[in-house]
Parts: sequence; structure tokens; C-alpha cells
Amino acid sequence: MSLGVGDAGFSYGGVPVFADLSFTVDPGEAVAVVGPNGSGKSTLLRCLVGAEVLDSGTVLFDGAELDESSAAVRSGVASLLDDADYFPDVSVVEHLRLLAWLHGSPADVPAVLGEVGLTAVADQLPPTLSSGQRHRLGLASCFVRPRSVLVLDEPEQRLDAAGRTWLRSRLLAEKAAGVAVVFASHDHELVEAVACRTVTL
Repeated sequence: MSLGVGDAGFSYGGVPVFADLSFTVDPGEAVAVVGPNGSGKSTLLRCLVGAEVLDSGTVLFDGAELDESSAAVRSGVASLLDDADYFPDVSVVEHLRLLAWLHGSPADVPAVLGEVGLTAVADQLPPTLSSGQRHRLGLASCFVRPRSVLVLDEPEQRLDAAGRTWLRSRLLAEKAAGVAVVFASHDHELVEAVACRTVTL
């Protein structure tokens, strides 16, 4: 599945954030959205998944206008934005198992926990985690479910050097598996290693 925008525009209070923006990311490709803080990167990603509505232009999912409520979009698009939600009353491992079950995924939850470095806190409730651990849980939440499109807002946040090395490898593996990846990032090494091209805001 592909994801993109055509002639996209968005403004806050009449002040343009971006305008006349068009790009597509196809299966097995990655597009990095880059630019300074406040340039609209997060807003663009929110529009791509239907959490915000463009003022003009169209978000396209597999060539058709994106409908956030459609089964195809809900089953195909995995995202980690700046407002990830968690089930607060179940443990980390239960949260991931529930997500996998809801999506009919055969994911190996313990393996994903180990990959993101959360095995030691698997039985804790999400609200008890540090901000870095919650970010890793957000990443794990994307990787335990099926996906043809992956949208990530600064996925390198709060990851140490080893974590960033892992993230590069993981996103390259996503591309190799045919996933279309869109991510906003300030990490030049991550962009250089993973992105097929960049969109600058």
C-alpha cells in the first residue's frame, strides 16, 4: 500500500504551515520529513493518518482518498505520533498482547519486548514507565500489529546510541518487508541510512 498527499495545505489561524505539498511513498520506500521545530512536521504526519484534516489537497492511501474509519486504513496504517495512548490498567505485556489479538497478528510479543528493551518492565503498568520506556512501548505497539504503512514522529526520541542503531536496522527491515515508511526526524544519521528521499518543511 502507498501513502501520500496531493497539493496539501494546512494553516493555523490563517497562518500557513505548509502549502502545495505533494509526495508519495510506495511499498518498500521510506520518506523522511525534515525541518526545524515548529515547521509543521508533526502536523503533516497527523494529517497523513487522519488525526488532522487538511485545509486543501488530499491524503491518498493506495491511490484513493484516505478514510480514517475504513477497515483497510485501520488495519494497514500503524503510527506513533506525539500523543500515543495506552491501556492504563493492563501491564505492558498485556497491552501488546491485546493489540496483537485485536489485529489478528501472530506477533511474538516477548520477542518484540526484548527488541525494544522492555522485558524487565513487562509486568508494569504503562503509567509507571519513564518517558523513554513509554516511547519504546509506542514503537513496540507498531511492531506487534500488521502494517503496510508505518508513520513515525521522531522515533529516535529518548533512545540512546544503541537504541538508535537498532532503530535504523528495524526501519531498514520494514522497508525490506515492503512496508511504506514515513517518519519525521532530526537525526541526520537515521535519515541518511533509511530515507529514499526527504520532504523539507
